[in-house]
Amino acid sequence: MLFNTTPIKLYSVLGALAFAATVQADDPVTPPIPGVAAGGVVIELIKDGFTGTEGPIGYSDGSLLFTETQANRIVRIAPDKTISTFLENSNGANGLAINGAGEIIAAQTLQPKVGIIYPQDKQKVFTENFEGVAYQRPNDLVLTKNGGVYFTDSGTRANKENPNPPPSHPGVFYITPTGETKRLANDIERPNGIQLNKDETVLYVANTSGEHILAFDIAADGSVSNRRNFAKLDGWKSEEGKWTSGADGLAIDDADRLYVASNSGVEVFSAKGEALGIIELPKKPQNIAFAGTDKKTLYAVGRGAAYKIPLLAQGFKGRAK
Repeated sequence: MLFNTTPIKLYSVLGALAFAATVQADDPVTPPIPGVAAGGVVIELIKDGFTGTEGPIGYSDGSLLFTETQANRIVRIAPDKTISTFLENSNGANGLAINGAGEIIAAQTLQPKVGIIYPQDKQKVFTENFEGVAYQRPNDLVLTKNGGVYFTDSGTRANKENPNPPPSHPGVFYITPTGETKRLANDIERPNGIQLNKDETVLYVANTSGEHILAFDIAADGSVSNRRNFAKLDGWKSEEGKWTSGADGLAIDDADRLYVASNSGVEVFSAKGEALGIIELPKKPQNIAFAGTDKKTLYAVGRGAAYKIPLLAQGFKGRAK
């Protein structure tokens, strides 16, 4: 059997050399995460310099849509990486969802509201206040199979442009299929990304100011209970004297693993909350989504950059997000 050994070894060496020739020393690559990512796969920068990078979602034609919040538009990245404007004047759309009719529902920030923004002749407001109090910054949302909408309002926070904002009143809300809005939580400091597991029995909420991803059990009427710490985030770090995880966008794959954009990169957890690995990126991600016809590409956007990450895992095909 020795006559087979040399060719196999030579082939392996040549293959490794060919791979090394295509990967530069400073190229970001995926770590090996069983069932999720093959080690050493190049993470591709599609483009840097966007103005506000949020709300990615896989579109029906295999492309990716995401929101340039500050530029007030929705951008499309085609499978061949061609970039174009999908929708202007998006009312500062942030998180996106797509219903069975192909309509795009958005959490909107300029005039705070949640509702349909595309097609433009089908625009509709679902909610713009709760009990007469206007929302402050609708952030992210996820659509249920029966037409309900879970969404977050991250409230206000001080920044250089607005050092003294109004008092913050963040919340997690549910719009029932019949159009009634219910508040599910008002004691999460900064609720951000929101996601459902595959069978819609668990609701996940990212608290940017907290150390854990939160989880709730969902009842048949859409109400929630049994709030708990689902997964501890590696991204929990002190920045400028304040602790934050940077937890933002959430995605799931077909094995019900949860992906979290955080200060550390894209953190991956099992359906039981076990840490499986971290995909590090040159810039901190703000939001993530599976896209492509086979949903085996994870896109990450954040801090003006958009990245394309080929994975072994397949995103959940039961809904756009």
